[in-house]
Amino acid sequence: MSVKTFRDAIREAIADAMRADETVIVMGEDQRGGLGGSNPDKTVEGFGGVFGVTKGLWTEFGGERVIDTPISESSIMGAAAGAAATGLRPVAELMFMDFFGVCYDDIYNQAAKFRYMFGGNSSTPVTIRGVIGAGAGAAAQHSQSPYHVFTSAPGLKVVVPSNPYDAKGLLLASIQDDDPVIFCEHKMLYDVQAEVPDEPYTIPLGSAQFTRQGSDVTIVALGAMVPKAASVADRLAAENISVEVVDPRTTSPLDEEAILESAASTGRVVVVDESAARCGFGHDLVSLISIKAFSSLTAPVELVTPPHTPVPFSTPLEQAWIPSEDRIEASVRAVMKA
Repeated sequence: MSVKTFRDAIREAIADAMRADETVIVMGEDQRGGLGGSNPDKTVEGFGGVFGVTKGLWTEFGGERVIDTPISESSIMGAAAGAAATGLRPVAELMFMDFFGVCYDDIYNQAAKFRYMFGGNSSTPVTIRGVIGAGAGAAAQHSQSPYHVFTSAPGLKVVVPSNPYDAKGLLLASIQDDDPVIFCEHKMLYDVQAEVPDEPYTIPLGSAQFTRQGSDVTIVALGAMVPKAASVADRLAAENISVEVVDPRTTSPLDEEAILESAASTGRVVVVDESAARCGFGHDLVSLISIKAFSSLTAPVELVTPPHTPVPFSTPLEQAWIPSEDRIEASVRAVMKA
């Protein structure tokens, strides 16, 4: 087992999948391009996408399996959906998930519905990777977390890992899955390090993780909000406030049993969500807990989200926009007092 970054764990998962299965291909902008694209002898590696996540794959697997695409999200997603329907397992990079609006028909009306349109006789094993999240000063069009939009679409599976270990295991499981999977990578996690096994392994989709055990309050958090929730739990432990942190890891399928079990155990719940201030994934969780664990609750469920505004470009405003540890802690204290 080695210490790897979130970025390296993702690259390793794709490489492992490509070595094990020749039908796995990579598609996206600048996968090969840049310096590597002008060196057919591969003496210089390709870019590996805008964040360098797939750097080195073109060098190992060549241009037939690592495919540069035009700057056209519709062509990338349309080609990936078609390739998946005809026997390949594409790993298609959308770059920023904010761009889904350009190609949503290919995802929402095509890939997500092929199995249903053809009476269960067709599968669409496509994995769509994309970057989410605020914190890098990338402004409103490159900093959103629209996983709640994909979660609402029947036929799509949605993955939002929070650490390098989960990123590798969940991505391998996604690539092996016969349904379309939206794999969301928070840009602020790319350089986070953790121990990750060198050998291939999978984590089942729809299996939540308890990152902290506790008895007083449950925090349910996703993606980059998980480390913040864990930090709050550690801070409050010094005051003998026992906080349990539940990371759903996937929003669809959702491990309802684990979330409801924790809510019933503590009786107090704080949900932290970066997706949206209205109609977001956090609201779905609050509804689920309030309906199915109502009799176990000793306080109303608290919800921590960004404000209902675009992500600011200004660094101080952006930091104020992102759900903070202070806001999470305040919500924990609020449910403890209720």
